[in-house]
Amino acid sequence: METMQVPQGRFRLGRYPWVRRDPLRAWDAADEYLLRHLDAEGLLAAGDRVLVVNDGFGALAVALSAAHRVTAWSDSLLAHRGIGENLTRNGFEPRRVALCQSVADPTGPFTWILLKLPRSHALLEDQLHRLRPLLAAGAMLLAAGMARHVHRSTLALFERIIGPSPTSLAWRKARLILPRLDVGLHPGPSPWPKRVHLDEPGLTVVHHAAVFSRDRLDIGTRFFLHHLPRVDAGADVVDLGCGNGIVGLVAKRLNPSARLLFSDESFMALASAQANWRAHYGEAGARFVADDCLGAQPARSADLVLVNPPFHQQQAVTTAVARRMFRDARRVLRPGGELRIIGNRHLGYHRDLRRLFGGSEIVASNPKFVICRARKG
Repeated sequence: METMQVPQGRFRLGRYPWVRRDPLRAWDAADEYLLRHLDAEGLLAAGDRVLVVNDGFGALAVALSAAHRVTAWSDSLLAHRGIGENLTRNGFEPRRVALCQSVADPTGPFTWILLKLPRSHALLEDQLHRLRPLLAAGAMLLAAGMARHVHRSTLALFERIIGPSPTSLAWRKARLILPRLDVGLHPGPSPWPKRVHLDEPGLTVVHHAAVFSRDRLDIGTRFFLHHLPRVDAGADVVDLGCGNGIVGLVAKRLNPSARLLFSDESFMALASAQANWRAHYGEAGARFVADDCLGAQPARSADLVLVNPPFHQQQAVTTAVARRMFRDARRVLRPGGELRIIGNRHLGYHRDLRRLFGGSEIVASNPKFVICRARKG
């Protein structure tokens, strides 16, 4: 937990979920630069409506919420919870900031739109298309990111969809983008979501913009699909961190009587998984839950948990999310149930499985990936 000091005040901020001895901060220089620029230029008046986009842990929303009406638009359930916790930590009511999921369009009018650059070029493309009508209604857009994430392709995207987009000088390795709406520009509708046919495993799937590996099946998932297990009739199977749901779809193909739970903290991932399930299996037989790992699921409710753990949260590289997934999987598994994971060899997940389950077995491996299974005693 650290204190961010900006012209708007001093704020105690933590990353969500809280990790003991976490070396990472809940904000970066781009957050500070944006807040300092707003103050120095006198861009906000008391009571202005502000839309904050991709606010990882609430640095922007918390700092601005005292004097302005703030809406936070994000694809991340964890970001929404982080905003709520940091508001409470600083003496504000959580409902002071309105939360909007990425699968819905924020409702204006807004005075300013403050956008933190996402990791995904596709997500930025979709967001700019959906923000343009708000700009046409009178809102102003200001974007911020670390300089290493502001590429020519990033600026080209702003210019193709919004209009001329000069940048600021760098400050502490952060940069601002100051787009100006070109009313004569006609970028057309967002190309997202997209429909893609995957030759392997022979499925046509829908991808929303925030979903990892949208145009093709990534090599780790492809390897994992060849080593999914068969389970007893009527088993409960969890696709944890489901993304577009391809792992759960193939698990259902192998186990026609299984009941599936798709869980992810990305709202666009769940929307993709739900659309894909309905296209291939109809309405019944699966649940779709936005969750912090499996925190909302009851103990001893699953027979098999399948997971390809992420090792990023927002812009940071971390294995903390994977460890929490493994702990939650152990809690929700019934005795004799199995956790099956795939991971990059260098991440050493077998050590976490040994500590939680008493050991694990290697199902398959190649030079880059290893697939392990662990059983709950």
